[in-house]
Amino acid sequence: MLKEFKEFATKGNIMDMAIGVIIGGAFQKIVTSLVNDIIMPAIAIFTGKMDFSNLVFTIGDSSIKYGSFITTIVDFLIIAFSIFIAIKSFNKLNDKTKENLEKMAENNKHFRKAKKKLSKLNAEDHTSKDTQEPTTKVCPFCFSEINYRATKCPHCTSSLVVKSKNKK
Repeated sequence: MLKEFKEFATKGNIMDMAIGVIIGGAFQKIVTSLVNDIIMPAIAIFTGKMDFSNLVFTIGDSSIKYGSFITTIVDFLIIAFSIFIAIKSFNKLNDKTKENLEKMAENNKHFRKAKKKLSKLNAEDHTSKDTQEPTTKVCPFCFSEINYRATKCPHCTSSLVVKSKNKK
């Protein structure tokens, strides 16, 4: 069981996911710092408030910390936009890779067709040469070389036509 767990834990997908979670956590810290230390103070310049996280709406004994909520929304939007850009870039790269693979497959298909056609043409050339009607033959009686179409040997005057059996 320990061996199976080790194989499961060391598979590529699990390791990739773990690395993604770690990088995602570090990225979240960077974005949070960006929002808290740069963006929100810049927005505060225009709104006149210095710290959004301290904005509170109080009703009786309850306090609603809407400033912290606004900071978290800005944080989320920046992370979501960053992920959107990363996935869009990845999909674009993936589409180009897929397109290149399809082109390679199409070229390979054309290459295989051309190769098949060439081998067929070569085979036809060889068969046409091999299947051409011979110009001479050997007489079975005197063994002289005679014209292929001859029906009687000019040397021994033997008949070369094979008489067929009686046909009904």
